[in-house]
Amino acid sequence: MKEAGTPIAMLTAYDYPTGRACESYGVDVTLVGDSLAQVCLGYDSTTRLTLDEMLHHVRAVARGSKNPFLVADMPFGSYHAGPEDTIRSAVRLVQEGGAEGVKLEGGEELTESVRRLTRMGIPVMAHVGLLPQRHTSSSGYRVQGKDESSASSILRATRALEDAGAFAVVLEAIPSKLGEYISASVHIPTIGIGAGPATSGQVLVWDDLVGTWNGHKAKFVRRFADANAEHRRGVLDYVDAVKQRRFPNESESYGVDEEQWQHFLKKESKC
Repeated sequence: MKEAGTPIAMLTAYDYPTGRACESYGVDVTLVGDSLAQVCLGYDSTTRLTLDEMLHHVRAVARGSKNPFLVADMPFGSYHAGPEDTIRSAVRLVQEGGAEGVKLEGGEELTESVRRLTRMGIPVMAHVGLLPQRHTSSSGYRVQGKDESSASSILRATRALEDAGAFAVVLEAIPSKLGEYISASVHIPTIGIGAGPATSGQVLVWDDLVGTWNGHKAKFVRRFADANAEHRRGVLDYVDAVKQRRFPNESESYGVDEEQWQHFLKKESKC
């Protein structure tokens, strides 16, 4: 798709319904993102998510999303102790979860792990720029690559990860010019999230896209729907209908044969 100049649409999914949506509506790559820690499980950070929790959600998405390429985020702590630890975690995501590829956050320190995974046939998507799993050490969720040193570091990391075998790279929260420059400097596809319009593709978090996330809205987020308003309207209408005894109505209720009902009443009256 990169060679053809066709933009790649990647979207996160966390369960069977969102996996089915990616399957049905033309998404190219489905990402079971570790953002599920916050948007689904209520954690305050992606670092709280465990590998077992991730596996539970990957399995659900895999049952619904068949055609899009399915990538699973490797949770914090599942690939930091070295290549052997990384391989064990990645194999579980593929073998038990049904993922077709895995995504790792980090730079040149991950090249050996990427190399080992690709050699054994597990496709790896890299992730550079803003690294949410390291938000504490980087003083929050800040734009990266705004100075010469940081920009050079991100470019160098991308090239090293490409050389190690990564099939694509996510560029998060970097200046648009840097996103364009990196995209033209590497052969693998670049997937932007806050990296400008010139990357090979884009990714958004499901809950940002449909408007169900009530937390911080990043600058790069565009809400393509307002599902939250529909949820609110539906629940309020439901509660009101129950309180006013307007739900269920007669057409939403089951009937009974009148003769059988009279037999029932007659029998009960003798008890």
